[in-house]
Amino acid sequence: MRLRTLPFFGVLLLAGLAAHGQQRPIPQPTELTGTDVDAWLDGYLPYAMHTGDIPGAVVVVVKGGQVVTARGFGYADTKQRTPVDPERTLFRPGSVSKLVTWTAVMQLVERGKLDLDADVNTYLDFRISPRDGKPVTLRQILTHTAGFEEQAKHILFYDPKDLRPLGELLKSWTPERIYAPGSTPAYSNWATALAGYVVERISSMPFEDYVEREIFTPLRMRTATFRQPLPPALASQMSAGYLKPGEPSRGFELIGPAPAGALSASGLDMARFMLAHLHDGELDGQRILAASTAAAMHDSSLARVDRASLVPPLNRMELGFFETDVNGREVIGHLGDTSAFHTSLHLFLKEDVGLYVSFNGTGRSGAAQTLRGALFHDFADRYFPDVGPAEGRVDASTAARHAQLMAGIWQNSRRSESNFFAALSLFGQTKVAAGDKGQLTINALTGLNGRPREWVEIAPFVWRDRDGHDRLAAQVEDGKVVRWSMDLISPFMVFDRVPAAKSRAWILPALYVALAVLLLTLLSWPIGWGIRRWCRKPLALAAPARLAYHGTRATAGLVLAVLAGWAATVTAMLGDLKHAGGGFDAWLWLLQALGLAIFVAAVGVTLWSARLAWRDGRGWGGRCWSVLLALSCGLVLYVAARFGLIAVTTNY
Repeated sequence: MRLRTLPFFGVLLLAGLAAHGQQRPIPQPTELTGTDVDAWLDGYLPYAMHTGDIPGAVVVVVKGGQVVTARGFGYADTKQRTPVDPERTLFRPGSVSKLVTWTAVMQLVERGKLDLDADVNTYLDFRISPRDGKPVTLRQILTHTAGFEEQAKHILFYDPKDLRPLGELLKSWTPERIYAPGSTPAYSNWATALAGYVVERISSMPFEDYVEREIFTPLRMRTATFRQPLPPALASQMSAGYLKPGEPSRGFELIGPAPAGALSASGLDMARFMLAHLHDGELDGQRILAASTAAAMHDSSLARVDRASLVPPLNRMELGFFETDVNGREVIGHLGDTSAFHTSLHLFLKEDVGLYVSFNGTGRSGAAQTLRGALFHDFADRYFPDVGPAEGRVDASTAARHAQLMAGIWQNSRRSESNFFAALSLFGQTKVAAGDKGQLTINALTGLNGRPREWVEIAPFVWRDRDGHDRLAAQVEDGKVVRWSMDLISPFMVFDRVPAAKSRAWILPALYVALAVLLLTLLSWPIGWGIRRWCRKPLALAAPARLAYHGTRATAGLVLAVLAGWAATVTAMLGDLKHAGGGFDAWLWLLQALGLAIFVAAVGVTLWSARLAWRDGRGWGGRCWSVLLALSCGLVLYVAARFGLIAVTTNY
């Protein structure tokens, strides 16, 4: 039996619960048969895919040790009109690949070659520094609580020339550990790749060789491989991936940290992987895990996750899998995304059912990611409806008070801090507010209809999406909300309050004002020149003041030019992850060097100009503007230093 609840941090207000313990009407489940699920999928997916502009999909359902259905929808290649074949067509399941990596790690744990709680440096040929005197452990890596910041460089590209050996990639940069070990879930592809490298070193063979010998061959997963590029025998079976609707495929996506997401496999091969895990590590007489090891991977009470990283009663990490519980059912799984492919895998443990779906295109406005979640929930509602007691309801006045305690600016735990990607966290901070009727309002969290979700408080500091399955919950310490998350992401990601020094609440408005001041200062240069030329009047300033006049306008232009360069660079890199590689390194070095020199110089020049303006007794307008200009340059330097624009690194 899995541990389902833990006490909240701090004292919870228990007054105001309504309808507690009332029994809701019991819905009648539909029997899960091949005939019924095929008919349901035929009525569900084609229209959804057409309206979402998604080229193709594969869906597999297993139950009771058998494949109930394996279906292909749409096209593996839109140009050739090649249909998706669930037996032959290979899809890229992205981070669902991690489940294979975790299985490999647990095989070596089972054999006594790895210890989940040992310093991971024991198994490496390079060193990861401790944080707070504590090392990284494999248990933390499997539960995404090792504390690493996000890594984006070399994550995905298309040119095989950019592929690097796993060890070389990992040794090129160790992301900073920005959280105390075990304290905070923060999803990490780099850490997963590190676990794959441990497998490689302990087994004395390449990672892709190990998983083929120890997992794919015993399970007869004949199309499954981590090899990049694909072997010639499989390359012809690979589905194209479509990043944007109406655009041709950009080719086979290459994953730098391969153990974190480089798997290619057919739908039926993923069915065999699900069946093995549903049956305690065994399939067709071939065992890849002992039953006790499989149980440890599937049961959060055995995973020994540090309680400090949890937000009860939300879903939790297992050892590699994470909970995706729905309708009171114990469900574990994983999601996966490349640029083009979007995948989900869910195992209904007690029902002995698995659901796998993968799309080969992002679709319109990210339709594939929305559809995979809706498909999972609607599948659960049809075949495994909720039969538990009705949820409670917190009274309106208490709910309004709790919503007010949630109000503020929050930041995602999955972020960068040591490089320019930290700037993205400034714009990505999430605002939580109490609405005019006391309701919890988070505009960044929208439902299938594109509107902000309506959250209903069902227990103290626990909310349910009125129109969906997701819950949101908060940690309370000393009467203050310090952390929150929601079911979809809580196993590997949380939101913490943003320190005032980094809050967008004041930084962004102030920055926009500063940019306006700099722009107006720059524009005043040619405009002033034009007016003086028209009126035939010289610039009536003495030599030092004249130099300051021109210097401030030149530095304003240079500051804006560097910031524009950053905006263009980041936009290009985010527009296509193929740019998140070494190709931009020279440009990044240039921007950081120029930024460091120009931002610091701008502060010096504008302070000098302000001093002259006040010393020479200029008008109040000129003196105040000189101070405002100096403050603007100071703010730009502050933001650049705080958010990594002058970090002097090309690691990110």
